[in-house]
Amino acid sequence: MPTTELTAPAVLGAGPVGRTIAQCLVAAGHEPRVLTKSGTALPGTKPVAVDLTNVEATTEAVRGADVLFHCAQPAYHRWPQDFPPLQRAILDAAEKVGAGVVAIENTHAYGRVSGPMTESTPFAPISVKGRVRAQLASELAEAHTAGRVRTVSVRASDFFGPHVLASAYGERFFEPLLAGKKTELLGDPNSRHSVTYVPDIAAAMTAVAIRPDLWGRAWHAPTADAVTQRELVAIVAAAAGADPAFRVLGAWQLRFAGLFIKAAKEGIEMLYEFDHDYIVDSSAIETELGLRPTPLPEAAATTVEWFRSRR
Repeated sequence: MPTTELTAPAVLGAGPVGRTIAQCLVAAGHEPRVLTKSGTALPGTKPVAVDLTNVEATTEAVRGADVLFHCAQPAYHRWPQDFPPLQRAILDAAEKVGAGVVAIENTHAYGRVSGPMTESTPFAPISVKGRVRAQLASELAEAHTAGRVRTVSVRASDFFGPHVLASAYGERFFEPLLAGKKTELLGDPNSRHSVTYVPDIAAAMTAVAIRPDLWGRAWHAPTADAVTQRELVAIVAAAAGADPAFRVLGAWQLRFAGLFIKAAKEGIEMLYEFDHDYIVDSSAIETELGLRPTPLPEAAATTVEWFRSRR
């Protein structure tokens, strides 16, 4: 299929996905601009300090870019107030400079689903954050359909991998196992739960970016076959040479923690994703682009090494 080479990519946000995309672009010979509020400096990139909610400033910062990798997001507890205006500003800036937008999304908008989730699963959000995600996804699609901005999105389940700290399978999941302690799980440890490795997300986003025929829709990032949370603990523990011990956090514990930690309070409404099988089907992108998810044992080993190096 025809491809379009990137000439001047820009990465918006330097969280786990933004950082990994920047690394992929540098490895491919690019020197991407990385736009953050603080001007985060990443090896091989051009750091740009900009308030991404400011359309004029963002427009100037991305002028000349052909593709914007939209990986920026506000704090979890600020999604309803801050996320829609942030994305609208990014779309406005992209329209002004004629750049396409490749966005990272998650699966909150699907709501409580029985069976595997595909890209055609209808939105039926049952949480505040799910409704925000549904709104954002709809606005991305509408911008493309209206001919304002070329857009494409890549959706992923809960992230894990290098640089992932705040996910349900981030720091609080990996660090206890590395320390020989019990890790923490939400919901039912015997429920299957899809987890998506961040380098696989970055691979998908950079791959669809050069395929104009794949734009105008959402794709699920390559995601390994779902295993139970209990099995995931065992996989990570084996990589860490640790005992696969865990404890299950209940809603009351999150509510108590939420008195002191906003992120814990925000997780309460998402507990439904962990009390039943939560499975993402990524066969569409695997078939279309030949991408394959990194095997969980390999991804776990790399992530363990990253956490160790961070120490």
